[in-house]
This record gives sequence, C-alpha cells and structure tokens, in this order.
Amino acid sequence: MTRLLLDTTVLVDVERMGASLDEVIADDDDVAIAAITVAELRVGALLADGRRRAARRAYVDDVVAHIPVLDYDLATATEHAGLLVAVRPRGRPRGAHDLIIAATARATARTVVTADARAFADLPGIEVRAGRGRATA
Repeated sequence: MTRLLLDTTVLVDVERMGASLDEVIADDDDVAIAAITVAELRVGALLADGRRRAARRAYVDDVVAHIPVLDYDLATATEHAGLLVAVRPRGRPRGAHDLIIAATARATARTVVTADARAFADLPGIEVRAGRGRATA
C-alpha cells in the first residue's frame, strides 16, 4: 500500500468526470490531501455560478468528509523552506500552492498524485504519480 497525497488537479478531474470518491479511491489506498488543497477547492466553489456553486460546495464537503486533511504544521513548514531553497537556483518558478503540497508530501512520506506532473518535476524528495480520474492509476 502506498501513502498518497492527492493534488487538487486530480480532485477537479474527478468532479468534472462526475465520478464519486468511492469510485476513485481503492479500499486499500492510504489517501490524504493537504490543507491548501481544501482552500483551492473552496475557491473554485465560491467562484462558480448558480447551481454549479451548490454542486461544487457539496463536492468539497464530500471530499473533506471522506479524505483526511493534513495541516500545515512545523514539519511541513520545515520541508517547505527546504523546497523553496532547492528551487531558487534553478530559475524555474513553482506555484506557491504546489510547493506547499510537495512539502506536505515530504513531511508525511507520501507520493503526490497529480494531473500536472510538471508542477512537481525535479523537486527533491518528491515522488510523483500521474493521476487522472483514478488516484491509484
């Protein structure tokens, strides 16, 4: 069993496909999300219009009810600082939220499952698994 950290992109793909979380997460998966992922999903719900807003809000509530949310704690902050230093000389900008997700993965020894593997490419100590629709794919 691999310890997985779902990136926001995978959860957005699941929502767009109209799949349920039970269809995406196998019973033997040890899956979690970073707290920043909740913020990203909630922003999407708040920016949605009309009925879509209610559906997105319900989806985020379902995600939070069924997937453990990992806090940005001291261990994550320490890993985040290390990643910020590691990417600085490379001259390749990284998204602030992606680095927090990567730091959460490093602090908790998890593999990042993402539909945007480039966002996490070449980050030291970060294992990435491509995911689109099925987190264990």
